[in-house]
Amino acid sequence: MGIVKISEQMHENLRVASNALSRSINAQAEHWMRIGMLTELHPNLDHHQICRLLVRAEQSGGLDLNAALQDTPVTTGAHS
Repeated sequence: MGIVKISEQMHENLRVASNALSRSINAQAEHWMRIGMLTELHPNLDHHQICRLLVRAEQSGGLDLNAALQDTPVTTGAHS
């Protein structure tokens, strides 16, 4: 576990969201990081689809970045 430095404004946003959604500040931050990571890995998915992906990952033992990357096609930009 490590420490992540964030701005005061982001910490306030986390505090407000965590209170509204009955999560700890750390749990809210981790949720936003997971959503952001998956949005970057799967830009074609909307929020609902990403939430479904998270539920399926949890049912199969938790989110694994290596598994998430296996489902993502890798393009190099090179033309055949």
